[in-house]
Amino acid sequence: MSEPVVSLLVPIYNVERYLRECLDSACAQTLRDIEIICLNDGSTDSSPDIIREYMQRDERVRMVDKANSGYGSSMNRGLAEARGRYIGILESDDFFEPNALELLVNAAEKHDAQVAKANFWFYWSVPQEKNELFEVVPKKMTDRPVNPTEEPDIFYAKPSIWSAVYRRDFLEQHGIDFLETPGASFQDSAFNFKVWASADRVVFVRDAVLHYRQDNEASSVNSPSKVYCICDEHAEMDRFLEAHPEKSVLWGVKEKVKLDNYLWNYERLASPLNEEFLQRMQEEFKADLEAGRVDFDVFEPWKKEDFLIICESPELFKAGRASSAAKGALSKARCYVQEGGISLLVRGLARKTKGR
Repeated sequence: MSEPVVSLLVPIYNVERYLRECLDSACAQTLRDIEIICLNDGSTDSSPDIIREYMQRDERVRMVDKANSGYGSSMNRGLAEARGRYIGILESDDFFEPNALELLVNAAEKHDAQVAKANFWFYWSVPQEKNELFEVVPKKMTDRPVNPTEEPDIFYAKPSIWSAVYRRDFLEQHGIDFLETPGASFQDSAFNFKVWASADRVVFVRDAVLHYRQDNEASSVNSPSKVYCICDEHAEMDRFLEAHPEKSVLWGVKEKVKLDNYLWNYERLASPLNEEFLQRMQEEFKADLEAGRVDFDVFEPWKKEDFLIICESPELFKAGRASSAAKGALSKARCYVQEGGISLLVRGLARKTKGR
């Protein structure tokens, strides 16, 4: 069989409500030379029937029907099945603009890039349809080749693996795939980090190409049971950097990403889960600091403050966070001072030399 330009991977699990809109957008792509690989992860709703409906309608659509084993397993199966020069990803509750893949492939070809990445919209269908533009990187980084290690802004952007195309041979050469933790979530995080850590030619496109749905109540980001899944992803990032000592300059970058991801997870959890996770944060941050994996030069001052307070006193961090939520950031600062935060920060800064 001939090699298509793009293998589009569509991971699917019980998403009948949105699947037709997703597959309609895939089949309507102006780039016609694609294969659409629907990865059915043991759906128990009508999703498999919908996939078969599209298979009868469009010969480019095919289904990998597998027992439920999680997102990472599904995506790795898709990577193994793919025949295209490029890999694209479309989540089954999102949808593309018609020219999405053509625009991304043209950008990758023009700049001989391993990855082409575009902006996207946050999308709501209720109570009324709304799109909100999300710019992945500053405009100064668009429409030219970028080495992420030298210009690391992309590491700190929201993981969004689906508004991009990836050279398949690039992923294979660097062994980039997904963590297969059963039942886990947020498995785009380590994949995302490994891509940017391995690539030296990326092109960012100003256009928005994808509508990223925010009103799917079944989304994994809304599941409080997935407390420690983000920890598994960061352990995979650690494993990757340990296996590639030539990339040691990225330890500091990874630690800043870790702080952002862990704070996001902390904020989405309700008590007592957030308190349990905060203790895990302290343990890991202190261990990373002692191991010399922290570079405060890449941290904004307020993020360095949060990191050190978490290391020294999770209780104080919790009080400051609550005060900030109620009365603003200045209130958090006052809380830190009133509760002895300055002395804690001094002790934390004294340890900084061990974390460089």
